[in-house]
Amino acid sequence: MWTTPKDIKTQLLRFWDNGDLLRDDVTGNTAFPLSLKIKSPSSTDITNRFEDVRKWIAELANTRSLRVEWREVRHPVQGLQRLPQRIWIDSIDDALYLIDKQQERNIFKSLVEQTHQDCPGLLPWLEKRPLLAVELANKWQHLLAIVNWISTHPLPKIYLRQVDIPLISTKFIESHRPVLSELLDLVIPASHIDTTKSGTSQFAARYGFLEKPIRIRFRILDPKIQALTGISCPDITLDVSSFSQLKINVQKILITENEINFLALPNLPASIAIFGSGYGWDALAKAQWLEQCAIHYWGDIDTHGFAILNQLRGHFSHVKSFLMDRTTLEAHKSLWGIEDKPQRADLHKLTPEELDLYNHLRDNRIQTGLRLEQEHIGYHWVQKHISQLFSLRSTDTAT
Repeated sequence: MWTTPKDIKTQLLRFWDNGDLLRDDVTGNTAFPLSLKIKSPSSTDITNRFEDVRKWIAELANTRSLRVEWREVRHPVQGLQRLPQRIWIDSIDDALYLIDKQQERNIFKSLVEQTHQDCPGLLPWLEKRPLLAVELANKWQHLLAIVNWISTHPLPKIYLRQVDIPLISTKFIESHRPVLSELLDLVIPASHIDTTKSGTSQFAARYGFLEKPIRIRFRILDPKIQALTGISCPDITLDVSSFSQLKINVQKILITENEINFLALPNLPASIAIFGSGYGWDALAKAQWLEQCAIHYWGDIDTHGFAILNQLRGHFSHVKSFLMDRTTLEAHKSLWGIEDKPQRADLHKLTPEELDLYNHLRDNRIQTGLRLEQEHIGYHWVQKHISQLFSLRSTDTAT
């Protein structure tokens, strides 16, 4: 069908959605006059629909803020006719009038002016993301204040809660971390950015703020170990630094991913249990005294369980798996479940037996997506194998 004023507005809205109609306010360049191609009536249309053609021409000619470029056509029946062959938008104001975006443009111009005055290093961001800037207009002054504060306080080594900017709360900073990261990366010197940290969860560390300490939870399993005077077998949570400096007489460590299993482990000589943290072992690796302990890892019998074991061995090569074997798997066939998103990577730190079972799970040789969650293993089975692991009589593992 022939191009209508509505079609022209649709074309201009595409320019708007791409940010093209606002960028010139940052760069000083201009794309105007802007030429738009149109689809016009054919000779057959003029013959068969002459009145419709006349109305179409009149509609274009009478649309405000459009300039029509004409061409002459000599028609065998209707004679010499003037038809639109191109539409021109002569100015940004004309374009914005047609799509009713004048107010948004005024807002953006004020943002550009404010940014040029307060933090010109962010002008490239306005050029790149003008529509987002308009969305953030009522917050822009706060965002500029935060960027300028961090710029003048590099590597602050305080918590975000301690940033003291009038009328700006910690929650405001935390809720705008994605856009603040984009802004800060433009104005903060590279030497003051930890590029190994990324994403909203690592915002604080990326720009030199203190992070909430990672904590390690563990249980003393031997009543003879007095970690806290007068308390037998306490359940303790420490920050990483404190845990790394512990001085207790421990020979064996049992790491488990399930909290109930962690809580249900029996008393064991010279031992502690650690509540695992999935794929995060960097914090635990800071405790060098663990190198002197026998470490056993108890995870799910699935591909991710073996991947976590593999990663743990990247920090402690002497780790042994516990109840992650083919015998345990087969003994609990009635409790098998499904792993939704199996791990597919090659794992190079597994023993031959572990690797064989991992490959069977990964390649679905036993059952598609097979997994046995550790909490489904019978408790008598757990007690039996703990007794074997620690060379105890069954009565020695009573809680």
